[in-house]
Amino acid sequence: MNIVLLGAPGAGKGTQGQKLVEEYGIAHISTGDLLRAAVKAQSELGKKAKEYMDAGQLVPDQLVIDLVKERLAQPDAQKGFMLDGFPRNIAQAETLDGELKGMGVELDAALLVDVPFDVIVERLSSRRTCRACGYTAPAGTDTCPRCGGEMYQRDDDKPETIAKRLDTYQNQTQPLIDYYKGHGILKAVDGNRAVDEVYVDVKKVLGA
Repeated sequence: MNIVLLGAPGAGKGTQGQKLVEEYGIAHISTGDLLRAAVKAQSELGKKAKEYMDAGQLVPDQLVIDLVKERLAQPDAQKGFMLDGFPRNIAQAETLDGELKGMGVELDAALLVDVPFDVIVERLSSRRTCRACGYTAPAGTDTCPRCGGEMYQRDDDKPETIAKRLDTYQNQTQPLIDYYKGHGILKAVDGNRAVDEVYVDVKKVLGA
């Protein structure tokens, strides 16, 4: 099962992805995590990435692809993988397709967790995060149920910031939906329901 995970910020795709990883033992490949790990390990790719990050520049697509390829070569990814946070645009998707083809690997599905934007704004803006451990809970929770820390609203969970994030998503990532639809591998589920209900549909569309 080789999947690309798609969905707007706050759509709940991370939650669904985690369930798939736990149940099927596929590798969860988050490009953000890969970059941080490479920088921390001071690998050759990590050193290159750090130069761009320190300069406040975006890490070039090819460097990210090289990190992904390196990760896909690891044993746990042979059972299957889920790409989270990459590709973000058509150019990256085309490059990824070419590299996977060269490795003799094919994508089985692009899984879209679809939630209306107004629901996402409401969902994220009513979210509170623990300053100490990062636990998230609905508004009205002043003390973290996990560690007793202070709950607060992150800047990127404020309605005006969410609107900007959704604009960026729509401009850059939304075209990917059409791209994968054109390749016949787009699988969409309605994410505006209880987590377990959504997961039942996820497994159904993936034929899992």
